[in-house]
Amino acid sequence: MSKTILRMSLMVAGLLIQTLLFSQENLLESYIREGFQNNQSLKQKQLNYNKSLAALNQSKALFYPNIGFNARYTVADGGRTIDFPIGDLLNPVYSTLNQLTQSQQFPSVENEKIYFIRPTEQETMLSLYQPLFNSDIYFQYKIRKDLSNAAYIGIDLYKRELVKEIKTAYFNYLKTVKALELFEKTLDVVRENLRVSESLVANDKVTVDAVYRSRAEQSKVERQMAEAEKFHESAKAYFNFLLNKPLESYIDIKYNNVLIDSILLNTDEAIATALGNREELMQLGEYMSASEHAIKLNKFNHTPTLNLGVNYGIQGTSYEFNDKADFLMASVVMQWKIFHGLETRSKIQQASIEQIILQEQNSELKNQISMQVIDAWYGEKAAAKAVSAARIQSSSATKAFEIIRKKYNQGQTSLLEFINVRTDMTNADLNLILASYDYEISRAELERAVGTYPIN
Repeated sequence: MSKTILRMSLMVAGLLIQTLLFSQENLLESYIREGFQNNQSLKQKQLNYNKSLAALNQSKALFYPNIGFNARYTVADGGRTIDFPIGDLLNPVYSTLNQLTQSQQFPSVENEKIYFIRPTEQETMLSLYQPLFNSDIYFQYKIRKDLSNAAYIGIDLYKRELVKEIKTAYFNYLKTVKALELFEKTLDVVRENLRVSESLVANDKVTVDAVYRSRAEQSKVERQMAEAEKFHESAKAYFNFLLNKPLESYIDIKYNNVLIDSILLNTDEAIATALGNREELMQLGEYMSASEHAIKLNKFNHTPTLNLGVNYGIQGTSYEFNDKADFLMASVVMQWKIFHGLETRSKIQQASIEQIILQEQNSELKNQISMQVIDAWYGEKAAAKAVSAARIQSSSATKAFEIIRKKYNQGQTSLLEFINVRTDMTNADLNLILASYDYEISRAELERAVGTYPIN
């Protein structure tokens, strides 16, 4: 019967712990999602990505035809002329003909003056321009696409960093909450100690200096509590800052005892996972792709371009709509840069050097990520051991304090020994609080280093 009750108690305790951890995870997840929606720096990253998309659409638009409408109406006076002596040429002939025919059938003709600029003129047309083959347009579009992809990856990169910052800020805030609770309890202890000291003095069991020491100890704890409140407000403000909320906003707390979980990945597996997950490498890959397209852009600069141009409209001295006024003109234009100095070669050299630089950065970045993973992996291990040691220290200090407090209340030990064990207990409990949440922070740092948090 007792074994059955014990099993049931363990099952209930296990379910309770799982429920508490699940509620904590859900709470932290909700804060992270809130940060994704409201964080100002993340919004700026999104705007940069939107800007890169606009630039990409601008490059894509160059593949499509350009259609325009142009209208021109000109009024002119004067200008250069051509004198055509038609009268001087024909009038002698006409005069001879009139004499031969004994008539005036051939009148005299005036010399003509023709203006280069017509007094009135109009040209109205629709123009279509369509690139048929242009390597510059193609590779510029590819470069813009690579840069746009890099900007999008930059959003995920900042999200992953923001997750770590939010978790770290939350656990730092919990440190201050638990520290304030500890100092509240400690303040109750030193107040009770002051009361006991005053009672012992009244019964001539200790001298009056015990009261002064107890009051000094109370003031010391009150000062520690004031400092803890300052850190509490600062931690709250920074957490709310990350979420772009009013700095004094309430922070919900549903966190309980820390459970130490073993790391499922060894260092080699963690490094391999990080190299496959980290956005920094993905982003650098996009920059390398853009560099490759920049090299091709300059190499294909020697190839010809082919464009189609079509114009349709009306021309004349006035607006008339008939077969004589309208016109259609279509052209296929090829341009080929046969020689352009050494500019193209220099551009290719620059782009090639940039590619080598990016490759070196890629190797360096892989080494940096591997170092980060190793540091975070062993940091998590050390933090877990620190929690276990802090728990033992806290338990022992608490037991020692209970023994000494009973002795002091009975006047069997000195106040100095009481203060020492009380200080040891407070420090041990505070160390356990710090070690517990430092462990959670170390897990967040390991998660960031390996890149396992699902940001999408």
